Amino acid sequence: MRVGFVQNKPIFAGVRENLAQIEELLAGQNADLFVLPELFATGYQFKDLQEARSLAELVPGGVTTSVLTSIAKKTNTFIIAGLAEIAKDKVYNSAIVTGPNGYVGKYRKLHLFDTEKECFQKGNLPLKVFDIAGAKVGVMICFDWRFPETARALALMGADLIAHPANLVLPHCPQAMVTRCLENRVFAVTADRVGTEGRLVGEEPLNFIGQSQVVDPGGNILVRASMTDEEVHVVELDLSLARDKFLNSRNHIFNDRRTDMYLK
Repeated sequence: MRVGFVQNKPIFAGVRENLAQIEELLAGQNADLFVLPELFATGYQFKDLQEARSLAELVPGGVTTSVLTSIAKKTNTFIIAGLAEIAKDKVYNSAIVTGPNGYVGKYRKLHLFDTEKECFQKGNLPLKVFDIAGAKVGVMICFDWRFPETARALALMGADLIAHPANLVLPHCPQAMVTRCLENRVFAVTADRVGTEGRLVGEEPLNFIGQSQVVDPGGNILVRASMTDEEVHVVELDLSLARDKFLNSRNHIFNDRRTDMYLK
């Protein structure tokens, strides 16, 4: 399976411009799946719920889903990307899954970070694994990485790969995702953004750290982007590595769990 990520620098509220830029960045690229950052088409730092609602879209039916589906059909690829979703007047930090045959599904971020709590509702959809190009792909968004239960739940559901749209400002995530892959023997594709946003009066500007990456089930970083540049990278994965949960002939990372002794 060939997977890739886009690391972009969006213009806040410039949805059309950001979508056009993504199409330009993907031109000539070839992969079975591309992962785009969290809120890649709107920017991240909403001032309040009203502003988030003004830029939120229906999923499916909104312009971002429509444009990405068009790109997916033209390039015969799947795309997972983060966006602000509106549903029955509630706003969610969501990710869509779309592909050559159209819209596939969505995920709503479970763990909201900092000022997101003033702009979004907590995700209310169950974690899910999607069938994509012969792989089982789970989806989580940015701060979900800080809660190991998220990746573990997806792995127990059979995920070979975790797609991880992100807008990272804390320094720990790139290395923490190495641990998530080791814990669950899965691949992970983190797609982050770069640049700075300082839209909130009295708050420090947010500096996004880039370092989008692909990590394998052994914790090896197959590719990691810079902290500053817009980049696209594609790597080839051997999915059989994620389907072998044995560390050696005696230790299986799921079968050896002592669920009888863990806190409920």
